[in-house]
Amino acid sequence: MAAKVMAETEEQSRIRFQVELEFVQCLANPNYIHFLAQRGYLKEQTFVNYLRYLQYWREPEYARYLKYPMCLHFLELLQHEAFRRECVSAQVCKFMDDQAILLWQHYTRRRTRTLQPPDTPAPPAPPAAQQGPPRQQS
Repeated sequence: MAAKVMAETEEQSRIRFQVELEFVQCLANPNYIHFLAQRGYLKEQTFVNYLRYLQYWREPEYARYLKYPMCLHFLELLQHEAFRRECVSAQVCKFMDDQAILLWQHYTRRRTRTLQPPDTPAPPAPPAAQQGPPRQQS
């Protein structure tokens, strides 16, 4: 008996897109990855297959919707069994979190410097404050 394959409606497709977008972006949080590892999700083959399926987010037409591009790096790392095994450790999670924060801080400072025009003149100094009303001469 052949199973009927129902075509996905436009609404279902939109909801699936939103759910997968939210999930992929959650992978930018090392604490969430640690949570998944502690609950055993990273050991389940069906979940590993789902992570492999989500690789399509690396394509530019999908990646442009991501607010946290760090999630793509973690998605790539989660393709490796050794990394998935290590994610159970709280120390590994803390290290990943610290490194992500350092990268974000460095990136923000560097981006700010890069976006400033090189010949930006210094802002003018504020006028000197007067010491009370001007004196009248008699």
